[in-house]
Amino acid sequence: MKAKPKKRRLQFRTLYTTASLILTLSFFAVPLRQLGAQSACTDQIAGKSRAQLEQDLEACNQEITQWTETLNKTRKDSASFTTDIAALTAKIKAAQANIKGKNIAIANLTKDIAKKQSEISVLNTRINKGKEAIADILRKTNDINSYSLVEAIFSEKNLSEFFVDINTYASTEQALAILFNELREMKSLTESEKAALNKKKEAEAAARAAMEISKKAVEIDQAEKKTLLAVSQNKEKTYAQVLADRQAKAAQIRAVLFPLRDAGAIPFGLALQYAEAASAKTGVRPAFVLAILQQESNLGANVGSCIILNPTTGETKGANTGRIFSNGIHPTRDLPLLHNLLNKLGRNPLETRVSCPIDGVPGYGGAMGPAQFIPSTWGIVEGKIASALGKIIPDPWNPADAIMASAILLADLGANTRDYTNERTAACKYYSGKTCYTSKGKANVGLSYSSKVMERAATIQLTMIDPLQNL
Repeated sequence: MKAKPKKRRLQFRTLYTTASLILTLSFFAVPLRQLGAQSACTDQIAGKSRAQLEQDLEACNQEITQWTETLNKTRKDSASFTTDIAALTAKIKAAQANIKGKNIAIANLTKDIAKKQSEISVLNTRINKGKEAIADILRKTNDINSYSLVEAIFSEKNLSEFFVDINTYASTEQALAILFNELREMKSLTESEKAALNKKKEAEAAARAAMEISKKAVEIDQAEKKTLLAVSQNKEKTYAQVLADRQAKAAQIRAVLFPLRDAGAIPFGLALQYAEAASAKTGVRPAFVLAILQQESNLGANVGSCIILNPTTGETKGANTGRIFSNGIHPTRDLPLLHNLLNKLGRNPLETRVSCPIDGVPGYGGAMGPAQFIPSTWGIVEGKIASALGKIIPDPWNPADAIMASAILLADLGANTRDYTNERTAACKYYSGKTCYTSKGKANVGLSYSSKVMERAATIQLTMIDPLQNL
């Protein structure tokens, strides 16, 4: 086969293109530097740079601090219409500054998300170009490999020309190896950028959720302030009568029955007392712990409870439906531990209720009590529960024990930071053992559960706990 000079030029051109591509792949965006300065708290974000938005955010944080200090001072003053109105004003101002700050944070995150998406797009383009270059190199390598010994001997090329092709072949293989390595690095970097993008999206969702909660709180406080102003100005009631109304409302809140799965309902005031004790030990918000238990109770109402039908195989039966579940309790992981615990508690295994398996969700049932611990998980944290409660054998069906157990596990899962994203992630793991999203940004099975928990936590905090704390 006759070699053509044009072919060799094309091969060297490919090597040059490959080298250029490798150099290009090494350049990435340089993060913006943040500048700090003083400015007024405003969420007017149109046309502002990242640095300007950071200045506005700092101003809003300072305003939040100032109004919080004012609020703390008013709480030390004697109770009166004036004091309460001043306290509500400080709360509203702090919340409004917080809302402005969240708007700024969302604006920054939106910019970051757009930047990350652009970077990922650039990386994907470079990867595609790299793949094209690899394909081109492989084709050229195949052309060179197509020379047989006979063709080389009888070709019209002189010896020097033949060795030029051999050198080209060696250079091509080297460039190919380098490019493969660069593409692997590029793929890894792309995955890293995607993970960073998912975190930005999580942070944006958290900021939006926190902002909505703050807006609802402002609405409630503004309505309360308006009422107090009207009452004080028109002298419809004395301050003592207003306090009496609050105490009556608080009594109603405390008396409302709080449902607990497989343990019966208890007064909300008692549930809150248990949750506050658990919070003192773990740092997990009482509203969040109670929201988890409320969600579990809701699931129990939908799925139902089971009783153990076969103490050897773990087969269970729906307590209300009579439906048989062959996968009622894991026979080796959980059943022996369950028998041991029930024996220590003096409970009848054939009368004690556990969770039924969930249709469409692979796995077993057998979760215990209001907090829905499977026996193997209970065994892991049982020592911590006993220590926190000061008792030898904690009972997963006892409301106080279950609430403490739930708080301990949620703290281990990261909910003690009281950050929206960490709380929601902890709720996802509590339900499914997994985070809310996969590494590729797709939702996991626990996302719906955790979103409902966060909604319940906000409602419990705003409509039940806050009114009790604001007495």
